[in-house]
Amino acid sequence: MLNRVILIGRLTRDPELRYTPAGVAVTQFTLAVDRPFTSGGSKEREADFINIVTWRQLAETCANYLRKGRLTAVEGRIQVRNYDNNEGKRVYVTEVIADNVRFLESSNGAGNREDGGSNANASYGSGGSGNRGGGSREQQDPFIDDGKPIDISDDDLPF
Repeated sequence: MLNRVILIGRLTRDPELRYTPAGVAVTQFTLAVDRPFTSGGSKEREADFINIVTWRQLAETCANYLRKGRLTAVEGRIQVRNYDNNEGKRVYVTEVIADNVRFLESSNGAGNREDGGSNANASYGSGGSGNRGGGSREQQDPFIDDGKPIDISDDDLPF
């Protein structure tokens, strides 16, 4: 059986970092993921708002470097849990438990949004953490979208 999900979207709010009574870090945030189609006559795409949960070192890293509006890729598994609320009704919650989060743009690559994140493009997974970047913006991402099409000849393609 397989339970894997990969999502790319933008954070709808800053991540919330909390700690369990045992001192384990847990972060929750919501990712807005565009649907691949438009509905009706509207040209605007609808989005799904997916709850994401990260644990331990990954949770602390997400809380430190992710901010509202930041483009992010999440890899993990879907989990459904339930509980009884104060009114005695059963509430079901569907969320993605992330084991890998990639920051797809640096904080200064987020346009005119202000975020207090790092200047490095980073990827953090459950097996440890890695950090790419440093130096000038051109060194961090040679493929920054400048709005121009990329001209690639057939000789350059591997297939």
